[in-house]
Amino acid sequence: MEEVEKKNNIKEIVEWILCILIAVILALLVRHYICTPTVVEQESMYPTLKDGERLFLNRWSITIKKDLEVGDIITFEAPSVRRIDSTQYDPNNPVAIYKNEPQNIFSKFIYYVLEIGKNSYIKRVIGVEGDKILIQNGEVYRNGEKLPEEYLPEGVKTERTGLFYDLTVPEGYVFAVGDNRGKSQDCREFGCIPVEKVESKVLIRFWPLNKMGKV
Repeated sequence: MEEVEKKNNIKEIVEWILCILIAVILALLVRHYICTPTVVEQESMYPTLKDGERLFLNRWSITIKKDLEVGDIITFEAPSVRRIDSTQYDPNNPVAIYKNEPQNIFSKFIYYVLEIGKNSYIKRVIGVEGDKILIQNGEVYRNGEKLPEEYLPEGVKTERTGLFYDLTVPEGYVFAVGDNRGKSQDCREFGCIPVEKVESKVLIRFWPLNKMGKV
């Protein structure tokens, strides 16, 4: 009788472990491929997004490789080199530098799925592949026309903070900057971001409650 009870107890423990394991795996899959919450911790998108606000990020559109559009607010893996200097700058290949990528399955799981040790930026797309971007006299020009940016407060200027201010966005890349143009480290300094490094698009803001809704 005791033997049977012991086996039942072991079976119950195993079942609980399996249930917890499945729940954790499902939660990680949803977080990585579908949707995840986040807290704004940067001032680069002020006043559109403020420190402490909480967002839901849409990762499904990235999972299915839906095209990014000008005006989308995205998150992406921060480049390894945050500011490219003249010794690293290649006008024929104006892209961000990513190096020291995880090499084995375990380290990739830790880095890309659990996102331990991974830094991300949140910015707004102002150029997609094939777009000619020119920053001049405090304004952004896309394909020869001034980019309408109603989301910026009146009087905000877009300065040339780095070497990337006159370029054509390569295939498979985007050019993204922060709305807080004077306090944003972005593609002006490190170059165009590969679409494969884009993690999500901002879906909605759910906190504070009085600002809940689509961003």
